[in-house]
Amino acid sequence: MSIGKEMLFFFGALGAFNGFILSLYFLFFTKKKYLSNLFLGALLFILSTRIVVTVLVYFNNNLSKIYLQIGLSACMLIGPLLYYVLKSGIRNNILIQWKWHLATWVLVILIIGFVFPYQNYPVLWNDYFVTAIFLQWFSYFFISGFENRELLQKVTQNYTDSSPSERWFGMIFLGNASIFMAYFLGFARVPFVSCITGALAFTFILYLIILVLLHRKKTDDLFLLNIQKDKKLNNEEAEILFQKLENIMNEKALYKNPNLSLKDLSKEVNISSHQLSQFLNNNLGKNFTSFVNEFRIQNACEIITSNDKLTLESVGYDVGFNSKSTFFAAFKKHTGTTPLNYQIQALQA
Repeated sequence: MSIGKEMLFFFGALGAFNGFILSLYFLFFTKKKYLSNLFLGALLFILSTRIVVTVLVYFNNNLSKIYLQIGLSACMLIGPLLYYVLKSGIRNNILIQWKWHLATWVLVILIIGFVFPYQNYPVLWNDYFVTAIFLQWFSYFFISGFENRELLQKVTQNYTDSSPSERWFGMIFLGNASIFMAYFLGFARVPFVSCITGALAFTFILYLIILVLLHRKKTDDLFLLNIQKDKKLNNEEAEILFQKLENIMNEKALYKNPNLSLKDLSKEVNISSHQLSQFLNNNLGKNFTSFVNEFRIQNACEIITSNDKLTLESVGYDVGFNSKSTFFAAFKKHTGTTPLNYQIQALQA
């Protein structure tokens, strides 16, 4: 191996190794678990996998074809993950269907890999699957750029006037654009360009990301473009969501589940936990526990009024409280009186 190739191998392998390390940081070690940095961690992991395969295959053509299959398959997840990095970070309104979206692509990769392994169908992969993979990658890249065109235009034309988070997401998009172009030109066999160029582009972009993180003492403001603590839905949107919540809580009696969580309820109304929490706090002026307890207390009042044979403690358990003391405290907070006094008043009425 010549000195030039040794240098290429060194920088390509180093970029991949550091990419894996940085992906673990975003996935597990950031202080706040924003979806955007989790998606970024997954994106870096997939890109690093692609780079490892590129470096290995470039310097050893005799490797098993399974490596080529893994590398090409990884490309099918780059586009979707880039899309969700930008959508969750810039727009902060991602729906929970992202899990099914990504799971579908993983399933497609597994099915194609088992039914048409590269080892047995090299022509099919080289002539058709590669084209489809790059078309899928480009489609997600194009949609991501189109949806966030205003931010990209601001970053490229007025870099100094853009915020740190805007520059951060702009760099992520443009970095992925560079990697895509390098790989696309390499597969298209453009003169003086090979797939190893994609590995070097990744290494370069990766170190830009590391420099940004090392330069800033605080990084949480990078992962969400608009962090608005007092953000409210407009009256029409708030009324629609409130009616949806109220109907689901009453029809399914979700409040009777003592282990009901914010995440469980957010899935029922098809929004993120963050959006639901924001709505409850900013539009309704209450936290999740207080919101659920209102339904429990309302149901408890109905039971106490209609049935004097049940003990008050059993009523509390029936409507979803997991202890007598919690039920009594919540009842007094929401009605201004104790369950016993409410029962006496109901019997006297």
